[in-house]
Amino acid sequence: MNDNSQTAAPSKSFADGKMLAAVEGGVGLVTFNQPEKRNAMSVAMWQGLGEILDEFADDDAVRVVILTGAGHKAFVSGADISQFEKARSNADAQREYDRLTSAGRDKLANFPKPTIARIRGFCLGGGLGIAMMADLRIAAQDSAFGIPAARLGIAYGPDMTRRLVQLVGPAHARMLLYTGARIDAEEAQRIGLVNRTVKDDELSDVVLELAGTLADNAPLSLRAAKVMVEQVTRDESRRDRIAMDAVIQACFDSEDYREGRTAFMEKRRPIFKGR
Repeated sequence: MNDNSQTAAPSKSFADGKMLAAVEGGVGLVTFNQPEKRNAMSVAMWQGLGEILDEFADDDAVRVVILTGAGHKAFVSGADISQFEKARSNADAQREYDRLTSAGRDKLANFPKPTIARIRGFCLGGGLGIAMMADLRIAAQDSAFGIPAARLGIAYGPDMTRRLVQLVGPAHARMLLYTGARIDAEEAQRIGLVNRTVKDDELSDVVLELAGTLADNAPLSLRAAKVMVEQVTRDESRRDRIAMDAVIQACFDSEDYREGRTAFMEKRRPIFKGR
């Protein structure tokens, strides 16, 4: 399958065509579409991402979302540095940049459905931050990962740093942050930064198969799992027990739970509806 297109469905354009969205077979596809800049993220692209995620969150036909970069050179190579002089020239400008991009970040971090980052090529800086906000990360063997903050004289905030430490631990996090060095896909998998590494020409098929598996599973169960993993990785004093109880109750009171039990007894594949 062509790596540039994960679905045959027509794409809807956002951010003047630099963000694309398509839906097919229960899978929503988000494409970072600025290949001439290795899909570097502009402010407009962050805003477009937020708009896409709003639509996907409200669309019951979307069970899982894939994030991918256009072309073969990059998932997302980081922030669009051409905007730094104007939008991120000092601490005050950075705060305004954070304000303009925060909605897209928050919507991705708190998206209620499973997300998969399909990574090929460069996945650097803020691009790695995007990948780390996804629930799962599948990378082609030609991928490259890194956080070049120390080589740019900038710093990453607590949310991205927390996710990095949760995935790879403090020792590997320090090595990536202190050196600014790039690592390959094999090393990224070894330290826990990605879930799986596959051959370049198998990436699309592997990700679509995984997405299909998730799309066939019970949406409320996946939602509960997502909430639980997020909550149990917090300090116990900061856990939202009301939210945890609510997703558990929603599962056990659902039509899907009855369907799952019935399908098991009848030795057939369950058909879940997300209610």
